Amino acid sequence: MSKIKLFVVVLALLSAAGLTAADQIYLNGLNEVSYIYRTAEDSLNSYFRDAFSFNFGYRDFTVGMKFLAELPKYSTDQNQLLGELNSERLTTKWTERYAEFERDNLLLHGGTIAESFGSGMVFRAWEDLEFDTDTRLDGFLAIYNNKLKLKALYGALPNAAQPSKNDLAYGADAEYPLPKNVTLGATALTMRTLNPLGAYNQQDVWSGRINFTQPMWEGGVEYAATSLFKNSGANREGKAINAFTNIYLKPNFVQTLTLEAGYKYYRNFEYRLHDLKAFNYHNETLADNLPTGTDEEGLQGAVIVNVSDALQSEINYAEAWNDAYSKRMNDLYAGLTWQQDINNWLLEYGHIEKLDNAADHWQKELKPAVSLSRPCGKSSLTLKAECDYTEKQTQDITHWYYEPYLQADWGKGKVGVSCLVKNHLDKTKAGFQGLTDATYWAACELKYALFTHTDVTLFVGREAGGKVCRNGICRYVAPFQGVKLEATTRF
Repeated sequence: MSKIKLFVVVLALLSAAGLTAADQIYLNGLNEVSYIYRTAEDSLNSYFRDAFSFNFGYRDFTVGMKFLAELPKYSTDQNQLLGELNSERLTTKWTERYAEFERDNLLLHGGTIAESFGSGMVFRAWEDLEFDTDTRLDGFLAIYNNKLKLKALYGALPNAAQPSKNDLAYGADAEYPLPKNVTLGATALTMRTLNPLGAYNQQDVWSGRINFTQPMWEGGVEYAATSLFKNSGANREGKAINAFTNIYLKPNFVQTLTLEAGYKYYRNFEYRLHDLKAFNYHNETLADNLPTGTDEEGLQGAVIVNVSDALQSEINYAEAWNDAYSKRMNDLYAGLTWQQDINNWLLEYGHIEKLDNAADHWQKELKPAVSLSRPCGKSSLTLKAECDYTEKQTQDITHWYYEPYLQADWGKGKVGVSCLVKNHLDKTKAGFQGLTDATYWAACELKYALFTHTDVTLFVGREAGGKVCRNGICRYVAPFQGVKLEATTRF
């Protein structure tokens, strides 16, 4: 019996059972439809996507599915623009199928798996639509959630280089509380990845962690070791360490004082199914050409002061380096927030430096910003101004540029409008680049609550990508130029 037919049979049985126990049935879902017109140097500009997902439950059983139509599939990779329409890029399919049973402290899950072990340093399977990243598994997951917490899974995911082939992953995680608010945890994970020669290597990962939670402080440390073998002679050993502590104080001169510290150590700790903390405010890698986990060590410290209910300040500083100390970086953030009633002022400053001695390269980024939120009649208005300055030096060549940024968000009732303008101004030895030669980004987003369960969003313009906050929602986006029309319905 095919997977689709099996799910239809299960749904039919649940529906029949529901005739006599309607109060034990629940149904919820989400439909996301979008039309994208991207203005780019290719012959195909229009993209349509519809994702309809639902969960249907009866007593202890839940089933879920998702219908996905991509006509054609939209890629956020600007280097892989679709030039000509072809049948392989026109897809309609049922995906994300799963069935789940949960009773008492036991959960059994079969199908698409999005899960993490501990902090995610050893294992995290997740999806990021904006950057076309999906490391979720298809397989089996079991969770026992009591004083002793256990997770075990066995699943597969498409190979990164050959999506028609699968990689394999399986592992288990355990966590147990001790007296005095101490928790111990351990993880074991194995990955089998297909290499270009058609053979599977094997990577084993083990980790242990301990966390402390006390009234005035909390902290924890996790250590992991990995072995990659059966890898055509390129075997390697790796390890990773994460440690953190937070101290909460209430001195007489301020309302609260929080001290934070973190440490990271990564050596040859590379595979797809982890989520390593950057341990810096701006979530920066040690070097732009070095993936996180390859070779880096670093420290982070932060001081957060709540002077009063209205005034808060934060200073966050981090440094990182590689084993040879040939690559280094530092990251500084300072922020001052004043909030009274619904008026909100925010002053921010960011400073990032990276040095690569082997490539004779150095770069610096400065990020000062100010934002103001306040009521405007029966509506709300938020204004933000930022001016990023970047300086890069490679051998004897220095390049400077400025990126001023202005954004205004206005909301009233069901309507939200966000408009922004940003430009890129080069500075050379001869002076500033002319305004007519500068690169500009301008965009506007309109969001309207069509019904209590349906939102419609229209985006028009061009944006450079990165972290954006519009209409009260912050997320990371890929570079884009064109029109996006989206409708989201919840039920």
